[in-house]
Amino acid sequence: MITYLKGKLAYKDPTHVIIDVHGIGYEVKISLNTFGKIEDKEEIMLHTYLHIKEDAHTLYGFKEASEKKAFLNLISISGVGASTGLMILSSLTVPELEQAIGAGDHPTIQRVKGIGAKTAQRIVLELKDKIIKDGISAPEGGAQGFVQNSNKLKQEALQALITLGFTKAQAEKNIMTVLKKSGPDVSLEALIKASLKSSS
Repeated sequence: MITYLKGKLAYKDPTHVIIDVHGIGYEVKISLNTFGKIEDKEEIMLHTYLHIKEDAHTLYGFKEASEKKAFLNLISISGVGASTGLMILSSLTVPELEQAIGAGDHPTIQRVKGIGAKTAQRIVLELKDKIIKDGISAPEGGAQGFVQNSNKLKQEALQALITLGFTKAQAEKNIMTVLKKSGPDVSLEALIKASLKSSS
């Protein structure tokens, strides 16, 4: 099992990074929250989880150990796959997710794309005792993405939403809705996160 990767940041976008470890490039899928915490510097270290299926071996990476733990908790639930777990952690921070679970707040979890009422209820039911036992995480500092010019911002957000499973038309609609409210100076991370939520 690959527990973490430490190396050079060769490539970064809102859905994955490539880490060069001694000349070998590892593609690692990341959440939007992790994207917002990764600084543009040469060295990077991510906590990782290797997800093995018959047709694919996929690495998932997390800047914080608490996010990796939340991801493992989520995918332990029947009906919540790795992609869904990553979608949840792209829409909600770990403290937001834990607060929702602890409070039995199904609607907040259900607003995540692809999460139905039954799955949201199952997440709360199966993780509530574990969350309360471990203690709810303190709110994390809101690391902001970088402000970019409007066209580049829209294109990167569009590509990220399509990668996360949106149709191009729905992604464009959500992005425009968010930009009308927030203006062009919104960060890439904030734009994608708000666009994920505007689909509900």
